[in-house]
Amino acid sequence: MQAGEAAVQRGQYAEAEQIYSVAVKKAEEFGVHDRRVAVTLAHLAQVYSTQGKFVEAEPVYLEALKIYQEVHGENHLDVAAMLNNLGVLHRKHGQFADAQRLLTRALAIKEKLLGPDHLEVALAVSNLAAMYAAQGDGVQAAALFARSLALREKLLGADHPDVAKNLMDYAGVLRKIGRVAEADALEGRAGAIRSKTKS
Repeated sequence: MQAGEAAVQRGQYAEAEQIYSVAVKKAEEFGVHDRRVAVTLAHLAQVYSTQGKFVEAEPVYLEALKIYQEVHGENHLDVAAMLNNLGVLHRKHGQFADAQRLLTRALAIKEKLLGPDHLEVALAVSNLAAMYAAQGDGVQAAALFARSLALREKLLGADHPDVAKNLMDYAGVLRKIGRVAEADALEGRAGAIRSKTKS
């Protein structure tokens, strides 16, 4: 796993693929439904996804999800993480109905386990917002980006780089639905944060 992670850090994804494939076989020695198999599969799927290999990534994520559900039950953060990754994968490939279902379920699990005021919830809300934005539903996307922004500002402070990214995502959606003055203001704030973090 460490060798695979090192290969990913170096951007050597083909090598990471081979290493994680070997790691999956090794993990299966603990039993095919062992949590370690799911963890390893999740890393392999992420490598496929990073390279845009949707067809390869999806069944691997699904297998990891199945194991996590068997080990932990339906309501667990590992399950939410796999639902989230699958949802993002479907969004990237224009399968919006599947993406919405998966991302909504991931958000519900995180809210139930972590409460509404948590960074993991902010991330899940952002991913759902990005799905609506990709689908062309700017109004719904804007409402969700506003929610994730409020959470991040509350939990990270107003000058955090993640807040700047959220501001830019939110501004992009506002611009598309004609709320240009608001978009300009948000982009100005994001620029100010980025210049502070650089200096």
